[in-house]
Amino acid sequence: MATGALRRASKRRRNQEQTADRKRVSMHALLNRPWITKEEDPDIYFTIKDHYEELRGWFLDKAGFALIMTRTLAKLDKTPVKAFPWMGFAEFREKQDYIFFTYGLWYLEGKTEFDQFLLSDIVEEVREQMVSAGLDADWRNYYHRLSMTRVLKKLRALGVLHSVDGDETSWAQDAGKNVLYECSPSSRYVLRRFPRDLTECTRLEELEDPMPYADTQDGQSMRRRHRVYRRLLLEPVVADQAWDEEDLQYVLWQRRAIIDQLEKTFGWIGRRYREGLLFFHPELTSESELFPTLSAGSDLAMLLAGELRKQLSETGSKGVYTEDDGTIRVTKAEMETMLYRLQQKHKEYWSKELRESASQDLAELCMAHLAEWGLGQWEGESVFLVSPVLARWNAEYGNAEFD
Repeated sequence: MATGALRRASKRRRNQEQTADRKRVSMHALLNRPWITKEEDPDIYFTIKDHYEELRGWFLDKAGFALIMTRTLAKLDKTPVKAFPWMGFAEFREKQDYIFFTYGLWYLEGKTEFDQFLLSDIVEEVREQMVSAGLDADWRNYYHRLSMTRVLKKLRALGVLHSVDGDETSWAQDAGKNVLYECSPSSRYVLRRFPRDLTECTRLEELEDPMPYADTQDGQSMRRRHRVYRRLLLEPVVADQAWDEEDLQYVLWQRRAIIDQLEKTFGWIGRRYREGLLFFHPELTSESELFPTLSAGSDLAMLLAGELRKQLSETGSKGVYTEDDGTIRVTKAEMETMLYRLQQKHKEYWSKELRESASQDLAELCMAHLAEWGLGQWEGESVFLVSPVLARWNAEYGNAEFD
């Protein structure tokens, strides 16, 4: 009897652990993907469906994010507190791309599932609508066609459009070419839902909240909690200096609860350091890109961290120094000098491209990577502020021997 009870208890624990793992995988997918479709990822879709009330309740309570569930997809409506360049589409190169993208979605709003239409139909209606609004859209212009081509490719990559016959690249080269598309049921879920009528808004700040909040103490407390969790969920790092005073106080008071929630829900490991509350993913994941990445920018950033630490520890150093909050102020010239030294020291390990790059190009690559990951920012045009969070990493090249 005792042996049987132990086996049943062990089986229950395994089932509970497997269920928790499936929910964690599903929540990571919701957080990092535009949506999850039943057709492409049925396992995650049905896990979300089975635990819909629980997952919906967590995201709504902690971050104010709405979990949308339809017969074909599951989507988490994510609203950032602060918008960063990396939150956009990497494929888009100009502001015009986003304008065409928005009008493309406008056109698809009038379509139903599996409706078919020609490329000439969508571009002509988009042009007429834009011109009536005083905007420029001229498909005789090669660069306008190239921009719209990027938009159509992105809509196809998102699964919003399906190409039945033809390819928009040919149209970019020759406006006489055509493509037959089919509309998917995902098209009306690309844009997030807004808590109020957009025609009532006069400032962009009015669109920042994911939901309406009551003008009461409880309502504002909820709004603050949502702001904090939204930033921790969507931004790679948030140092103390990046919070406003009210939100920082919440982070300090609730840090134990925040750490427990994000560890239980996502498996993240949270630690409180002098520069802030930081979270680390304990293992590699295919759902999100982690720092350090496999890119050359991360290699330079890690080497720079060690170089900065070395310079700060040198007695009587007259170069870099830390501010009161731990930030390191570095001029462009100083950054280029450090990257040049690192290049001369480690070039045998570097790719041909990096070995032959000018110090100015190396510095620009490194600083752009740090800014993208929230580990640095520009102050004016000649000074770069390195976040104290970068001090949590260090890297050196070493020889590895294999049997």
